[in-house]
Amino acid sequence: MPTILLINPNSSQATTDMMVRIAQADAPAGFTVVGATARGGPSMIVNETELQAAAVEVERVWRGTSEPYAGVIISAFGDPGVDQVRALIGAGGGTTPVVGICESSMLEAAEGGRRFGVATVTPELVDAIDAKARQLGLDGLYTGTRLTPGEPRALTANPQSLEDALAVATQQCLDEGAQAVIIGGGPLGQAAVSLARRFEMPLIAPISAAVRRLGRQLAMTA
Repeated sequence: MPTILLINPNSSQATTDMMVRIAQADAPAGFTVVGATARGGPSMIVNETELQAAAVEVERVWRGTSEPYAGVIISAFGDPGVDQVRALIGAGGGTTPVVGICESSMLEAAEGGRRFGVATVTPELVDAIDAKARQLGLDGLYTGTRLTPGEPRALTANPQSLEDALAVATQQCLDEGAQAVIIGGGPLGQAAVSLARRFEMPLIAPISAAVRRLGRQLAMTA
């Protein structure tokens, strides 16, 4: 059975388990999603220093794999290590597709020329999110990032408070002209799935968006 590798750049096994459950629910028929967790760094990435360090951890995780994988998902919103893993695969003559949850969700949110915003918990990563929108050529559609109050790790420790705070940030995005909203963060994956039931406007769960994008790439090479 073909296998998709989901790499969690955050060092929390519980977060990896949650991400794998979400990814498996959207995986192409016949594919199994397995998780790998970064062993160094924080349980949740909240600033650019940690994001840059996470890229090294993602590369280390990939170098430590031996099983052939049909595809790879990098499951942190800054997409740390995506370029490095792609380069390593290409240098070895491989063609395994690699997707990040940030790039995947932004591309999906912008489909059809939709204006989109990001609701998240990490103020110190806003510049990195802005930069990703520019890198993808989507800055003309990107309406910006709206933030929850409080310390990110403390907020994510309370699932209901997290969901409620993200709902407020999501509504702020919509009030300011977004036609779709991304819940920006791998560890926010379950909150994103739950919030999608509370809004009529498109709400993009990044892990699910990454699985859909990877699925399309796999179908093209089948």
